[in-house]
Amino acid sequence: MKILIIGGTGFIGPFAIRDLVEQGHDVTVFHRGEAKTVLPEPVRRIHGNRNDLAAHRSAFEQLAPDVVIDFVLSDERQAKALMETFRGLTARIVAISSQDVYRAYGVLLGREPGPPQETPLTEESEVRRQLHPYNQEHLRMVQAMFAWVTDDYDKIPVERAVLGDPALPGTVLRLPMIYGPGDPVHRFFPALKRMDDHRPAILMEESYARLHPPRGYVEDVAAGITLATVSERAVGKIYNIASDQQFTELEWTRKIGEVAGWKGPVVTLPKEQTPPHVILPLNTEQDWLVSSARIRQELRYAERVPLEVGMARTIEWERANPPSQINPQQFDYAAEDAALEHRGRATAS
Repeated sequence: MKILIIGGTGFIGPFAIRDLVEQGHDVTVFHRGEAKTVLPEPVRRIHGNRNDLAAHRSAFEQLAPDVVIDFVLSDERQAKALMETFRGLTARIVAISSQDVYRAYGVLLGREPGPPQETPLTEESEVRRQLHPYNQEHLRMVQAMFAWVTDDYDKIPVERAVLGDPALPGTVLRLPMIYGPGDPVHRFFPALKRMDDHRPAILMEESYARLHPPRGYVEDVAAGITLATVSERAVGKIYNIASDQQFTELEWTRKIGEVAGWKGPVVTLPKEQTPPHVILPLNTEQDWLVSSARIRQELRYAERVPLEVGMARTIEWERANPPSQINPQQFDYAAEDAALEHRGRATAS
């Protein structure tokens, strides 16, 4: 197959590109020309701005891709431009989306009213009623990590545009929280720093400790993307990609400690006894457990990398590449020590 990838030079894309090349597909990458990742030699490149796809239509016509994968869709305007540009030029669009589209995520953030949504979430679960899930402060943090995220970010109108075009079929892949070497979010860092700082314990608010955020190792997620890209059965479908091992936050932090060689406990505390810097502003009555049964059953998706291997690779990378900026308030060890001391006194009495 001839496959055109828009973006794809960041965290996840290089693994998908490698898989597609190894499978014998003809891959071209459209990007800004600032890729830090070395792409496999057979991969062709087209340099340009994804916000001006129409300017490159002649190059896309010459390429005549069978499938287009867009890794950097952020908003409705971009999605409509994508469909307009490639209508008549390709057989299918594969759009990379997010599991933040679910109404349960809006409830978890406290931005959606109503009772908690039923979990596990499937592709048929209700999506958010409120668009633009992130406030300005959170959005700026996301944009600092992912330059492709626009001020109008929302995957819900993106999905509607891609799946609602009668002339150009689409596939939507909803991704989880992704970890692995190169993770721009540094998801392991808060726990791992405490472990490497030889903290006596890691504190966690007890209701947060029970949550099941969807996770996936970067190479496994990329494998799911390539599988859906080359499968005719994926036409017109939505798929969740997530790990088959669904850990709570408490279990996940303990697992990081186990793989990292840390022997301390993870201590859960009632909210009123938990230091404020440890508490996240979430409605923890809502869980975020996501099912990936559809892609496993229909496309025979399965993880390639054993859990402990992926975690060990991530830990090794994180230790060698800590964030360039660290908020010291995030690691208020004096407050954590005081909370542990208070808990010890209460237990003793």
